[in-house]
Amino acid sequence: MQKLTVGIVGGGFMGRVHSHAARAAGAEVVGVTSSSPERSAAAAGQLGTAAVDDVAELVEQVDVVHVCSPNASHAGHVRTALEAGRHVVCEKPLALDAAEAEDLAARAADAGVVAAVPFIYRFHPMARQAAAHVAAGELGRLLTVRGSYLQDWMLDPEAGNWRVDPQAAGRSRAFGDVGSHLADLLEFLSGDRIVRLAAATTIAHPRRGGVEVTTEDAAALTVQLRSGAVGSLMVSQVDAGRKNALTLELAGTETSVVFDQEHPDELWIGGVEASRTVTRDAAALAADAARLNLVPAGHPMGYLDAFTAFARDVYAAVDGETPHGLPSFADGARANAVIDAVVSSAEHGGWVDLD
Repeated sequence: MQKLTVGIVGGGFMGRVHSHAARAAGAEVVGVTSSSPERSAAAAGQLGTAAVDDVAELVEQVDVVHVCSPNASHAGHVRTALEAGRHVVCEKPLALDAAEAEDLAARAADAGVVAAVPFIYRFHPMARQAAAHVAAGELGRLLTVRGSYLQDWMLDPEAGNWRVDPQAAGRSRAFGDVGSHLADLLEFLSGDRIVRLAAATTIAHPRRGGVEVTTEDAAALTVQLRSGAVGSLMVSQVDAGRKNALTLELAGTETSVVFDQEHPDELWIGGVEASRTVTRDAAALAADAARLNLVPAGHPMGYLDAFTAFARDVYAAVDGETPHGLPSFADGARANAVIDAVVSSAEHGGWVDLD
């Protein structure tokens, strides 16, 4: 495969993550642009690439555009890339609402390019092993689901971030930021879909830095899936001591399976007679899980490895392959629909139907 050229939009933490993953996946990062010339220059120094004045100039220089800007900027930056016929990776949430996300997904389909959203927890080998366990029928009929994504970085009342501003990040903060990962992973691993939900949200600190807070710090959901399974999801960015605790349990008529992102090299399989822990070893895994192994068994894999695996699959798709499980803009639009349903249910009370 010819070496692809990549441009990064956004010079923050996610821009650095995308740059690392792109290089590890074999691409060349040729430029970065941020919100100002000064920020672009600073980001270029950190990433070891060239500073570019704006997105329009950047897209003319690259094969693939990675959009890592604040949420409100996603749509404009993605449209610029699509109009130039470029392949696009856009951070989640794809857009500020489902309608805007659906528009971007339609534009990407019409452009005939690869357009992906980095729901990267799909790319842990043991997450794929959980999906293979379900797909092989070893779980049995799905009965219940239990998931949580817990962090504590917003527990301090003085903690601030652009994500607190709904004009920059959208109407949902905690769920839009990390709950979108949880909902995507639930549907991907189970092969099922959320058809209705009821949500409640809470704001830990009514004001941060003297500014009124209107977006949630935590959300609790009851969900019903198409299969009839029911479950609960909890998302919080104010859970003391929890740094990035993404956990998902699927319970069926035969077994249960638990994936814990903070222990990504393990998978817990529950049974009535006995339970067991499966550790990552390519020789013993399903093919789709084994192919995502970047290092031999016993060498820990983590977040950056999953991101690299995602980037590799994006670039393989650009080269004409069809890697299984690559999250598309349609998946991004689906996540936005779930986010909108959570906001609507929390605002008005009661169940909200999806699909």
